[in-house]
Amino acid sequence: MKTAISLPDSVFEAAETMVLARGWTRSRLYAEALRHYLREQDPADITDRLNAVHPPQEASEQALRRQANRTRLKESDW
Repeated sequence: MKTAISLPDSVFEAAETMVLARGWTRSRLYAEALRHYLREQDPADITDRLNAVHPPQEASEQALRRQANRTRLKESDW
């Protein structure tokens, strides 16, 4: 599909530099950039990446942490 877009001159010039450096076409650069942006904005993908870094805790571990937090809050002065 063909489309026309408007870009700030500085963005266009940076894109042209990258196209030349990588030997790509403008179409490839813009398609890759948009694909990357859409993947980064996908809520399910963001959740999957966060879960990979911080896997869900076991229920027993959560219960122990919750109890420890309650105990500590009772001992501290707010």
